[in-house]
Amino acid sequence: MANVDLAVPSGAYAVLMGRSGCGKTTLLETICGLKPALGGRILVDGEDVTNLPPAARGIGFVPQDVALFSHLSVRGNLAFAPKVKGMDVSIVEELSQALGLDQLMDRSTDNLSGGERQRVALGRALAARPRVLCLDEPLSALDAETHEDMCGLIQSLARSQRITVLHITHNPAEAERLADHRFTIAGGVVRDQ
Repeated sequence: MANVDLAVPSGAYAVLMGRSGCGKTTLLETICGLKPALGGRILVDGEDVTNLPPAARGIGFVPQDVALFSHLSVRGNLAFAPKVKGMDVSIVEELSQALGLDQLMDRSTDNLSGGERQRVALGRALAARPRVLCLDEPLSALDAETHEDMCGLIQSLARSQRITVLHITHNPAEAERLADHRFTIAGGVVRDQ
């Protein structure tokens, strides 16, 4: 993939779609700093973050497999980024309420349902107060009712915190439900829909 040009307006909710294997996840991981950019620049609010380490980019990431820290409780997962960054951890309580995790805070992440795990992963990404939130098929494994609840929750949190979102999905209905801006990727080229 080369010469990718993707611009998401600040505060917008963008959805990226494309066939399996077309480079969606690679693009997201490059934006987050998990894979090196082989050229070009990655700008966040006009700041070049291309060569910054992932933690310094101001980007939250929820991978498809949620990748929770199994040795930490729900509370420990939510508090991880604020503690590492020396931030106020009061956001943990705010997020636990907003995400409906109050009763689960001391539970092991191994004992959570799929929807609960998704909410913890979202909370962990939001706890660092990112400017941008990257979501890699975060709702693909959820039942219909939980899926709808999570769509509303993600959209509400993104708007209330004024976060720019780039969300990968294969689900056209999900894209229609969430997106302010829709993009497709094919043959290494990103197109605005």
